[in-house]
Amino acid sequence: MLKSNILFIINPISGGKDKLRLPGLIDAHLDRTKFNANFAFTEYVGHASEIAEEAANKNFDVIVAVGGDGTINEIGTKVMQQNKVLGILPFGSGNGLARFLKIPMNTVKALKVINNYQVKLIDTATFNDKCFFNMAGMGFDAHISSVFAGNKGRGLSGYLKLGLREVLSYKPQTYRIVIDGSEYVRTAFVISVANSSQYGNNAHIAPTASVTDGLLDVCIVKEFPMYKLPVLAYEMLNSKTDSSKLVEIIKGKNIHISRIKEDAIHIDGEPFFMGQEIAVSVKPLSLNIITPDYEV
Repeated sequence: MLKSNILFIINPISGGKDKLRLPGLIDAHLDRTKFNANFAFTEYVGHASEIAEEAANKNFDVIVAVGGDGTINEIGTKVMQQNKVLGILPFGSGNGLARFLKIPMNTVKALKVINNYQVKLIDTATFNDKCFFNMAGMGFDAHISSVFAGNKGRGLSGYLKLGLREVLSYKPQTYRIVIDGSEYVRTAFVISVANSSQYGNNAHIAPTASVTDGLLDVCIVKEFPMYKLPVLAYEMLNSKTDSSKLVEIIKGKNIHISRIKEDAIHIDGEPFFMGQEIAVSVKPLSLNIITPDYEV
C-alpha cells in the first residue's frame, strides 16, 4: 500500500496549550502503515500559510492544522487552492469548525479520525478577498476579536471577561444587507455570516447551518437591552437562536453588506480591518477535509 505524506503544522500558542510533546504523541498513535509523518511549528502570524503553500506545492497529500479556527483558515486556504486534503487536530480557544464536524477534542481520538481517513467535500466562502471556513462577521464580535488580539491572556475565560467589559459601551450600527437580490436594512449588534453553526465552545448562532448545502446563514443579532444578554447566551448554548426574538437568520448564496464606515471584521475569529462594502459568496463543496464518518 502506497503511504500518504502527511504534514502536521502546529501553532504553538493557539488555545494557550503547550504542544512541544505533541509530535511524540502523534508518532505513537498515527497509523504508520498509511502515513509518512512530518512536523512544522509556526513562528509568527501568517507562517502557517507559508508552510502550507510550500507543502502543497511539494509532495504532501494531507496537511493537518494543529490549532484553532484561525490556524485552520491559514492552512485550509492553501490546501483548497492546491486541491490537497485538510486534517484537523483541535487546539484552539473555541474550535468552532472542529466541534461542528464532530472532530473529537481529545488528541488521540482526533488522530483516530485521521487514521480512518474519511474525506468529504465541504463548502467554503469568501469575505471580500479572504476565504473563511467557519464564521465571518462584523459588529461586536469583530470588535472583541480586534481588542482580544492584543490581550496576552488568551483562552475562553479571558475572552469572556473582555466581552463583559466591552459590551456595556458598544453601540449597534445600521447595515444595508442584500441577500440574493433581496434588500434588508437592519440596526444590529452583530452580523455573522455562518458556514457552520457555531462560533466555538458550542455557542451556536446558526443552528440549522450546513457545510454542504451551498448556502450561508446571515445571522443578524438585533439591538437589545443588556438585561436580555443572558437570554441570548442561553439560546446560543442550547441551539435555539433560529426561533429567537433577538436573532434574525436569512440563508443565501450571494451577500453584500454596506455599513457607515470602515471598521473591524473577523474571519474565522481572527481580526482584520475592511471598508464600508463587504461582498460575501459561498463556494460549494470546495475543500477536501477529513471528518468522522457521518453526514456533514
